[in-house]
Amino acid sequence: MVQGAAISVLFAVLAASLEAVQAAQPVWAQCGGIGWAGDTTCVAGTYCYQYDPWYYQCLPSPSTTTSSTTTSTTTTKPTTTTTTKTTTTSSTTKSSTTTSTTTKTSTSTTTSTTTTKSPTTSTTSKTTTTTQATTTGAYKLSDSFVGSSWLTGFDHMAIEDPTHGRVNYTDQAFAIAQNLTFVSKDTIVMRADSWTTLDASGPGRNSVRIQSKKQYTTNVLVMDTRHMPEGCATWPAFWTTLVDNWPANGEIDIIEGVNDVSPNQSTLHTTSNCTMSATTMAQTGNLVTTDCDYEVNYNSGCGIQVDKSLSYGPPFNAAGGGCIWFWSRNDASVPAEVKNGSGAVSPATWGTPYANFVNNSCDFASHFGPENIIINLTLCGDWAGNDAIYPSTCPQTCIDHVNNDPASFKDAYWDIASLRVYE
Repeated sequence: MVQGAAISVLFAVLAASLEAVQAAQPVWAQCGGIGWAGDTTCVAGTYCYQYDPWYYQCLPSPSTTTSSTTTSTTTTKPTTTTTTKTTTTSSTTKSSTTTSTTTKTSTSTTTSTTTTKSPTTSTTSKTTTTTQATTTGAYKLSDSFVGSSWLTGFDHMAIEDPTHGRVNYTDQAFAIAQNLTFVSKDTIVMRADSWTTLDASGPGRNSVRIQSKKQYTTNVLVMDTRHMPEGCATWPAFWTTLVDNWPANGEIDIIEGVNDVSPNQSTLHTTSNCTMSATTMAQTGNLVTTDCDYEVNYNSGCGIQVDKSLSYGPPFNAAGGGCIWFWSRNDASVPAEVKNGSGAVSPATWGTPYANFVNNSCDFASHFGPENIIINLTLCGDWAGNDAIYPSTCPQTCIDHVNNDPASFKDAYWDIASLRVYE
């Protein structure tokens, strides 16, 4: 009998409602977008940049000087991504809302971004993983991150990048001061610096990595994302793990990819004796790697690719986001409870997930534990910057591109409306 929990992720695009400003806009201020009634001009030395149809912002004119400032350097483990929650599958799509649900017990679960960290069911993978279980009862809303609550519910991790990216992760105060993190009533934008030319011998490009203060076990995550980072050298991720106990607590990658290569892939990373077989997984996605053991195949994990190209990168953003079960932005089948931010959700009613991790050959209880939620953007590093992975269609080498082409990273940002956790 298959036992486990499900992870479901839904991405939905919502229009941001931002305050109008009635004069030539200063640096970092809004200067346009759907519904914007304020001034659309920027002060001297800045220009109005369109992130998406809903949000334009005054950015500094690209400079040709210096390197990014560094903030702090605590380091985590020297591996690729860190570990993920326990028992659940995860499903991802980068812009739009992602719902991740993790069931505490039960027989099988469906994909999306639900994940269970508790010692009962579990396994997860980034976007659309799940075990085929039927969830009993609804999950109730336990935490909601919207607007300023992102700043109190998450920490900016000013650490050395454990995946060896050409980035400098900054603390919260610095990120806000430099507008690497911007929060309004229903928006958090997290981005890489796109105006500084780096010194090749100095620190990497300033970027952001946030981590939830709380750890979660069985849960459903619903993230409403308007835009995900894109561009050569980019490596964005939405995932769960317990950094201080990786890989013992497992890792669930919900949204992850590099260099704009679609589709999205959801992956589990574990210790030994955890494998997957497509013959036992009811899902719409494609199982591409079967051994979740971090010591096998250079920590590639067991991964499932979404069966739709709109699940990642520029295609995802161009479609206005989508739902990772997988629902595209305007898909009529998106459940109302997901679309409307309900106080309770029932993933068992959502249909077949694109990723369905099961536990016939993986004891979830011994491979997964409580995990933090992490959202980050690194550049180059062990995956995106690998010579065999970095596309020949991208400019220069990965490192030289990051150092010398700041304007290329204007679209390297997360725009998220909300993240809701159901338990």
